[in-house]
Amino acid sequence: MDEATVDALLGNEGRELLALISARAKTSSDLALGTELRKQYSPELVAAAMNQHHLRVKATAKFGELAQKMWFTPDALEQSTRLSVAKHRAARLIALNVTNIVDLGCGIGGDLIACAHAGIKVRGIDLDPVRVRLANANLDALGLTGKVTVGDALTTEVGTNEVAFIDPARRDQRGRIFSLKGLQPPWDLVTNLLTGQSIAKVMPGIAHTDIPNGVEAEWVSDHGALVEASLWGAGFGSTARHRATVLPSKATLINRDAIAQISPAEDFLVEPDDAVIRAGLVAELAEDIDGHLLDPKIAWITTNKEPTPEHGHLGTWFRIIDEVPFHSKALKAELQARDIGTLTVKKRGVDIVPEKLIAQLKLKGSQTGTLIMTRVDNVGTAFLVDPLPHLRHSSR
Repeated sequence: MDEATVDALLGNEGRELLALISARAKTSSDLALGTELRKQYSPELVAAAMNQHHLRVKATAKFGELAQKMWFTPDALEQSTRLSVAKHRAARLIALNVTNIVDLGCGIGGDLIACAHAGIKVRGIDLDPVRVRLANANLDALGLTGKVTVGDALTTEVGTNEVAFIDPARRDQRGRIFSLKGLQPPWDLVTNLLTGQSIAKVMPGIAHTDIPNGVEAEWVSDHGALVEASLWGAGFGSTARHRATVLPSKATLINRDAIAQISPAEDFLVEPDDAVIRAGLVAELAEDIDGHLLDPKIAWITTNKEPTPEHGHLGTWFRIIDEVPFHSKALKAELQARDIGTLTVKKRGVDIVPEKLIAQLKLKGSQTGTLIMTRVDNVGTAFLVDPLPHLRHSSR
């Protein structure tokens, strides 16, 4: 999208057309609606408005109902922070008494929106004039105060009363970037900012050894999906090195150098949330729920303790029904004896393809079952389990 297209979309005619498309989209196909609208509007504007409508529909997954008032480009939407995560970050900033923030590469302004809504004074900069126009339009559309200008993170001066937020691009012309060396702005700038009160959004797969000294790394999941990691600068004075946060419950866990013990299976199996695993806090969670690991190299916790709202959100819980044979022939006989016909297989640490195993078993019973296949003390083991309600997917 170029600036001329942005001007057209943001103008009265573009807004009128977009509203018309939104009202008619559920009852008309793109082809029929586009053909009809091109009789009244220019083909270029119709194409741009249709694309914007589809982006708003797609953006609902990240921004909820606000998406219908916002403006996007495909790349900027893909790179933007989902609103639930941005709101969590803004709430942490408010708790730290932050009053001003500058977003160094703000895209379409997702983080600015969350911070401004929380009462933080915001400004943003971005190299792309189109994204700058759209970020300003998004703040305006949502009735929020803030200013976005064209600028370069490498040369932008951060005010003494401002916290800097930076989300280096993790994609170039060849696709997604998995190395810190390929980030733009460069990693050196990020690490320099992190010596003070700054926040950097990074890939969830960042190696623990790449996290600068004195910085807190927070891994965040939302509705069970690991979505980001962020680094909180040394200037905030956090005593935590690693933190896992699970949304929407806001359950959180920080490191305390716990050491997990190993024991046989007890009443429950707990699969830690991916944020807990990535943060390296499986031992901390095990300690909190009076649990132990089944195997020293696999993230399954076993415990006799019932899940509580405090800790139940940090993983998925299963009540063990019975240990069953691991190998397919004996396993099939056992499941047939239990009249199981529909089977869900979860595996960790074993070389099994669940879909292939289910096909091989050829079960025809009337009952449903859930099977966990893993290792216990390096030996393949299978458990028939009853999944407990997914506490981590509900709010407190």
